[in-house]
Amino acid sequence: SVLSEGMLNYWAQRLGRDVRAHSAGSAPKGRINPFALEALSNAGIDTAGYHSKSWDEFARPDAPRMRIVITVCDSAAAEVCPVWPGSPVKVHWGYPDPSNAAGGDEGTRQAFELTRQAIGYRMLQLLQLPLETMPDAELQRALNEIYAH
Repeated sequence: SVLSEGMLNYWAQRLGRDVRAHSAGSAPKGRINPFALEALSNAGIDTAGYHSKSWDEFARPDAPRMRIVITVCDSAAAEVCPVWPGSPVKVHWGYPDPSNAAGGDEGTRQAFELTRQAIGYRMLQLLQLPLETMPDAELQRALNEIYAH
């Protein structure tokens, strides 16, 4: 999700970590939800250059190598993901789709903000891991543990 991309990149930069997140989906709509952009912008995150993209873009041989692939949309957990070059660690951190929130625009706005905060907290936990030296099996356990708490 773009919320995950924004929060991980924001915290990685603030913590001086050499980590870069990218977001993509199985069925991109061609535009990013304006409530997602608003939630990131309100948190002080520059969203210039963010765009809607397919995960196929990151499954190509010339794509950036992914160490971790995190799905966050509950509907994505049941989808068949592409084969990622480099066999990254895969984990699902499910969140309800905030665009389906009740309460009109204000309810949707609040749902996106709460989801951004929850994702941001998990991204902070992820960035505390010794990613450069952690074996994949240990990383998988740690990512599952972050989601469980």
